[in-house]
Amino acid sequence: MKITKILSLLFFVTVLISCGGSEESDEPITTPVERVRAAFEMSISPTDQNVLLLDNKTVGTGEFTSEWDYGQGNGFVLDQPGIEEVRFDNDGTFSVTLKVTNEAGVTQDVQTVVVANSAGGICPNGICVTSNAGVLKDVSTTFLVGNITRASKVNSGGMDAEILKTHFSSITSEYEMKMDRMHPSQGTFDFAAADAIVNFGVANGINVHGHALIWHNATPDWVKNFSGTDAEFETMVKNYITTTVTRYKGKVASWDVVNEAIEDGSGNPLRNSVFKQKMGDDYIKKCYQWARDADPDCLLFYNDYNMASSSGKRAAMFNIVDDLGDLIDGVGAQMHINYNFPSKANIQAVADGTVSRGLKLHFAELDVRANPDDDQTILTSERAGLQKAKFTEVVKIYNSIPLANKYALTVWGVRDNETWLTDFWGHIDWPLMFNEDYSKKPAYDGFLEGLK
Repeated sequence: MKITKILSLLFFVTVLISCGGSEESDEPITTPVERVRAAFEMSISPTDQNVLLLDNKTVGTGEFTSEWDYGQGNGFVLDQPGIEEVRFDNDGTFSVTLKVTNEAGVTQDVQTVVVANSAGGICPNGICVTSNAGVLKDVSTTFLVGNITRASKVNSGGMDAEILKTHFSSITSEYEMKMDRMHPSQGTFDFAAADAIVNFGVANGINVHGHALIWHNATPDWVKNFSGTDAEFETMVKNYITTTVTRYKGKVASWDVVNEAIEDGSGNPLRNSVFKQKMGDDYIKKCYQWARDADPDCLLFYNDYNMASSSGKRAAMFNIVDDLGDLIDGVGAQMHINYNFPSKANIQAVADGTVSRGLKLHFAELDVRANPDDDQTILTSERAGLQKAKFTEVVKIYNSIPLANKYALTVWGVRDNETWLTDFWGHIDWPLMFNEDYSKKPAYDGFLEGLK
């Protein structure tokens, strides 16, 4: 009986499976249509700060339509191929909407545009620079306002060159007036890039600061592995400095003769560079003497970092300066700082120590990190305001020193997207005075306010 029931059950299941498997559906297999996600990017025209550039970045399969509402009361218009150029002449806050429609429905991307014509037009990232009371180089009447450049930028004649000519009264080579570039191999000099930078400055009435003759991080391999005697090494260095400074005599107004010769470690000793190894602890004095002999009228500076954040390094720097006596004219204090560090008192200490020695002060390599802790994905209004305040603080300190001690305040870069700090720290930051589209940031106003 059990066997019969089992066989009957198996037969019943088999019939069911057979019947189910034999049924054929007349319905076609369809894939559900997904909504296409609207997405766009916007930027300010580099030639007109009242013109917004809108780039539709929407991608998707199948047919879809894209429409814009520029937030100016005219409703939606169909997206056209290429970049949309939209003019905003009236002050206010506008919502730009991209609407994308397909069979599955509608999606939208909405972004806000802030316009303040007192700030020049459309405000980058919604952050308006409102004073724009003048041009840096015109407002700064008692010292030079500098920035860095490269041969490719001055040769191209593009926006970088125009920014330098419009806003700055001094230029510094970012890296092309260092030993590895100007003396790439034994017996060979290459001044092509340096010539381009110097000639640009001379042609446009812009002061040129030379940076830097001796730096351990820009020493060519053939110098590091010099095969001759120590005496021959010293003769080579003397010839390099003499040749370079003589070439630009009357064109380069100042030189950082030695750069960053002090270690960061305990006691801040001299860095154990190849120059120290082969020329002795007095190699610095020798280099300054050769530069002085080559161009007696050129201002000679010693340049280093962490002068404000490390009292020990600051003391070591002043020891070097004191030992040089009348071979040196000034101190270059790099200002790679944060919006919240170092303190005003420590920055003031650099100025006070320099002034007390009767030397000129160059606040060199100024940039103010707005994102030192990597806690920001965009430059917020709050952080931009704090950065602006730090720019003001630095400029006020510099502007308050006696006229005889002033030389220049050099910013280390034009646009945020070109800063060296991104590669160095490995995350985004916005440490300079201009946005990627060359529009001014609140930091620019901060500099101006420091001059009042």
